[in-house]
Amino acid sequence: MVMAAPALEGAAVTALRAVLHRVRQAAEKSGRRADDLPEDIEWHFVGHLQSNKAKSLLAAVPSLAMVEGVDNEKLANHLDRTVSTLGRKPLSVLVQVNTSGEESKSGVDPSRCVELVKHVKLGCPNLQFSGLMTIGMPDYSSTPENFRTLSNCRTEVCKALGMAENQCELSMGMSGDFEQAIEMGSTNVRIGSTIFGPRDYTKKK
Repeated sequence: MVMAAPALEGAAVTALRAVLHRVRQAAEKSGRRADDLPEDIEWHFVGHLQSNKAKSLLAAVPSLAMVEGVDNEKLANHLDRTVSTLGRKPLSVLVQVNTSGEESKSGVDPSRCVELVKHVKLGCPNLQFSGLMTIGMPDYSSTPENFRTLSNCRTEVCKALGMAENQCELSMGMSGDFEQAIEMGSTNVRIGSTIFGPRDYTKKK
């Protein structure tokens, strides 16, 4: 069972703790003890993570299985050292690629994708490179190009590192375009809005 936790500016760890608390409360209300929840629940951190938050995030969420959003060597190094310090099993990561070219978006430039993946895979022994991810434009206007760019990045990465493409996940596609993402090779889609309803961004103001 995989549960994804979105990154919230300046309060990532607090948000994850709050979600864990709500999971326990929901279990109790339904007549289940928290201990009865599946032991294989895995948490994914999705989005931009500041390097100085890596240690507190991993310490607060022992069952964190993956960080979807490594976009620079500094963050990769912080995660690698923290995993080693905590003595936990290797952490799976997806390298985030900025396929839309938006300056406001996190993610490595496609031209530097292979370089960053090499650093993660060869220079960070406590991280497990699992694939690539991207977040397209909010209006989905660049969807085909975004997906094609990420797919091309995977081809280049696998060729450079001698990997089979089926060993490299493609996390792309959200509620408005996940069918097309799957058709273009996505192995991991993010469809929270479809399941839980649209987010209310007015609460952040």
